[in-house]
Amino acid sequence: MADVIAPDQWATIHQLVDWIDSANGRTPHEIAMRILKVTEEAGEAASAYIGMTGQNPRKGVTHSREDVADELCDVILAAAVALVSVTDGTAEAALTEKLAKVAARAAATKAAP
Repeated sequence: MADVIAPDQWATIHQLVDWIDSANGRTPHEIAMRILKVTEEAGEAASAYIGMTGQNPRKGVTHSREDVADELCDVILAAAVALVSVTDGTAEAALTEKLAKVAARAAATKAAP
């Protein structure tokens, strides 16, 4: 299976974690904040989607597909930073293994009658 996130992207994510660690440390509280950041970013993605669809009649259409994609990228980055922060050097393997498990389940589901 190909890399889920390319090695150069992982290198950048590790640099971001080092940068955050140097500013905030890596205490249990800080790790919790990084995990909560994923939720914050997911909320922003949901808000952008609501804005893209014009779901709020008072506001109308306020976002584009590009805005939604940008927010989803923020979710992925926040999750990758949190994953690196909790896995002590095994983030890449953990994500690759998880993707393989999900892909195997999806294949099994697809093959089921």
